[in-house]
Amino acid sequence: MSEELINAPEEVAAQAENQVENVAEVAAEAPKAEPKPRKMREFENAYGSLENFDWDKIDEDGDKYSATEKSRLEDLYTKSFKSVDENAVIMGKVVSINSREIVVNIGFKSDGVINASELRYNQNLKIGDDIEVYVESQEDANGQLQLSHKRALILKSWQRVNEAYDNQEIITGYVKGKTKGGLIVEVFGIEAFLPGSQIDVKPIRDYDVFVDKTMEFKVVKINKDYKNVVVSHKALIEAEIEAQKAEIIGKLEKGQILEGTVKNITSYGVFIDLGGVDGLIHITDLSWGRINNPEEVVQLDQKINVVILDFDEGKKRIALGLKQLTPHPWDNLDADLKVGDKVKGKVVVLADYGAFVEIIPGVEGLIHVSEMSWSQHLRTAHDFLKVNDEVEAVVLTLDRENRKMSLGIKQLIPDPWADILTKYPVGSKHTATVRNFTNFGIFVELEEGVDGLIHISDLSWSKKIKHPAEFTKVGEPIEVVVLEVDTENRRLSLGHKQLEENPWDVFETVFKIGSTHQGTITSMNEKGAVVALPYGIEGFAFNRNLAKEDKSQAKVDDVLDFVVVDFSKEAKKIHLSHTKTWQATKEDEEKQRDDEARKQAKEIAKVNESNVEKATLGDLDVLQSLKEDLEKEGR
Repeated sequence: MSEELINAPEEVAAQAENQVENVAEVAAEAPKAEPKPRKMREFENAYGSLENFDWDKIDEDGDKYSATEKSRLEDLYTKSFKSVDENAVIMGKVVSINSREIVVNIGFKSDGVINASELRYNQNLKIGDDIEVYVESQEDANGQLQLSHKRALILKSWQRVNEAYDNQEIITGYVKGKTKGGLIVEVFGIEAFLPGSQIDVKPIRDYDVFVDKTMEFKVVKINKDYKNVVVSHKALIEAEIEAQKAEIIGKLEKGQILEGTVKNITSYGVFIDLGGVDGLIHITDLSWGRINNPEEVVQLDQKINVVILDFDEGKKRIALGLKQLTPHPWDNLDADLKVGDKVKGKVVVLADYGAFVEIIPGVEGLIHVSEMSWSQHLRTAHDFLKVNDEVEAVVLTLDRENRKMSLGIKQLIPDPWADILTKYPVGSKHTATVRNFTNFGIFVELEEGVDGLIHISDLSWSKKIKHPAEFTKVGEPIEVVVLEVDTENRRLSLGHKQLEENPWDVFETVFKIGSTHQGTITSMNEKGAVVALPYGIEGFAFNRNLAKEDKSQAKVDDVLDFVVVDFSKEAKKIHLSHTKTWQATKEDEEKQRDDEARKQAKEIAKVNESNVEKATLGDLDVLQSLKEDLEKEGR
């Protein structure tokens, strides 16, 4: 019987079976060799041969079903099948099993198939069993209904996980293994992640103890895009613990001493479990002495007594102390210790400005860098000490009330300034070491604690120095003469050029005003030119004194004759002029001509004077005669 007949509604199938039975009866009654009976021939004429029976022609003669009846029957036939949507999960019944696939009837017009590999885990599956399937496609390229049992399980699991998340349901899962930062848990057939911080309210250091165990969880996060699920065991006990915390904090009092267990150690302190609530001992409250790591004082899981320093009921923070359970070390400091006494200790902290030295655990003194050396030039404490150095020092100040102490180590050696006038009298010569430069001079060190300054003007008698770096280098030795000692301010004024005789006493006789010397122009500026003269001395010529005889102007590297027009021993300055070298020759010639003219004029004047004298004597005689004549007439 055809598949269509098997799947047809009962009423349609009954009509068809009657027709087939009639045909079969006719065929059975007729002898094989005789012609086909009339009914058989009529049936074949009407509907074709039995082998090629066409159901669509069964009602062509119109004597079996009306159009209304046919429509009703077709509707009944259609409604006899389930309505199946793709991507839906439904129940089905196994109707066939082979090595490649499993056929499942879901009440659809055709059966669906599942890849046999999806059900390998269920070796006891048999025909007639009910299983959940996921409709992947109602009809693939071959017209086959495609189903998946695996995807049905996954989809159902995700639906179950989402329900648990929405309802804050407590679920049970199996811990499969550990991974970086936590554990892998199987819930509803899918893998979820249990972070290490969500295993318990206290830090877990060994994840292996939870593997292969079944635990209760809450779903705390779902990432639908990446299909990730995060669960928490800690969330189940937090509510209970919060209630415990509130009860414990309600009974706390400052100064109360409790026993706790070291729960966690960090670089800044230690967390203590007080029986359901945590408190923190800051690293500074672990010991009166300085420590670099809390593990120097406590260890994990160690039970210790602590004192409550402060707590915040709102934020549920508890500050604890350990060192406060013992007397303060300053109370045990030697009562006879006083300023000026020597003490020994270890450097525990080192900074640029100084070093903290621990005298006894919890009692420290500061050695300021200025108390490490008598030297005045700038240095840091790192130049003298390092951490863990054992040192001896002198107590400079002692404040027991405020628990402060200052120390010094330079006081252990004599103060070099105590007899400075004896060791470095004015005029004495010494060798110093160049320490650093300034624009105005050089700071040098004669010995540890004795520094001095060589002013830039005291470096050379003759050379003009713009910066001390042109003259020497840091670290090099230099010969000096003590010029002045200021004991009150601990300052020495030194000189270098004073080691030699002042050459300007000699230059005064060599470079007289009006003398001529050959020089080389080494540089020029807007005012004039610097001229190098013999004996390593320099002079200066203004622009108006640089004109050559050919009316051109002198320039750098020109070697010319210069006339000294001004000399200042005190200011150490020589002013020169090249112009006067050629102007002086003309002036000399004019002066010689003038001298000869004056000489001739004098000779002429002498001759004229002689003639005048003679004429005057003659005139006197005439005047006398005239006078006498006048007198006579007057009478």
